[in-house]
Amino acid sequence: MAFTASDVKNLRERTGCGMMDCKKALTESGGDMDKAIELLREKGLAAAAKKSGRIAAEGLVVSVVEGNVGVVLEVNAETDFVAKNADFVAFVNSVAQTIIKENPADIEALNDMKCVGTDMTVAEALREKILVIGENMNIRRFERLEGALVPYVHGGGKIGVMVQFDTDCADKDGFVACGKDIAMQVAAAAPQYLSKEEVPSEVVDKEKEILTAQAINEGKPAAIAEKMVNGRIAKYYKEVCLLEQPFIKDDELTVAKYVENVAKELGGKLVLTKFVRFEKGEGLEKREDNFADEVASMMK
Repeated sequence: MAFTASDVKNLRERTGCGMMDCKKALTESGGDMDKAIELLREKGLAAAAKKSGRIAAEGLVVSVVEGNVGVVLEVNAETDFVAKNADFVAFVNSVAQTIIKENPADIEALNDMKCVGTDMTVAEALREKILVIGENMNIRRFERLEGALVPYVHGGGKIGVMVQFDTDCADKDGFVACGKDIAMQVAAAAPQYLSKEEVPSEVVDKEKEILTAQAINEGKPAAIAEKMVNGRIAKYYKEVCLLEQPFIKDDELTVAKYVENVAKELGGKLVLTKFVRFEKGEGLEKREDNFADEVASMMK
């Protein structure tokens, strides 16, 4: 049975494997798509140990809410191409649903749980995806929340955000819009803390030390330097604390004031209590690929 370039492309989209691997599998299977997928899985079994050491800093971040339970989850893969693979996306969503349903304490506990929609544990389902798709993958982190929640995903899974409220207005028109506005702010401005009170004292002390040194280096007397530091600390809070930040849609308001105004409009209680922000691959070493070189090598 012959096969075409379109078949190679289709197999790559279904499995996430490399073009040359797909071409070889179709050649060996005589163009039989299902047999080719089986062959790729069999070859994956032999290469699985090698894959585990490869850099996985791409992937997908999801933010999902079911009722009053939500999860922000990051699952990494080696390439951005795989992150768009429908099978990989379905796996990530299954893991998110498992976290919502089972409330695992950590990733180790999650791995031992039955993965929603399968007959396998999460660890077994992950291993299967590694073997089928041909890339190293790992479940990096998750955070599960309960309450009045609004999720937001930016850039097709590059950034996942969830905001949590203490409110009696969750069923009112305007609540979700408010939550999404704040979640978008979190995605764009990347605050480190919710409020000034959450900033650790040692962090504030270190920042004051740095700002004092800067003022003295500028030639300011100690008394003046102290006043300057107090002003700069206020500016620091506006940068790192969500509630202190200028609201992204109206910089005349802080986020705290915006929430206060919405509470008045909705006629009830509305208090922002927590946010979670995961950015895909943050803090991980990224591998560098030269796609032109890869294609050229295939043509030899």
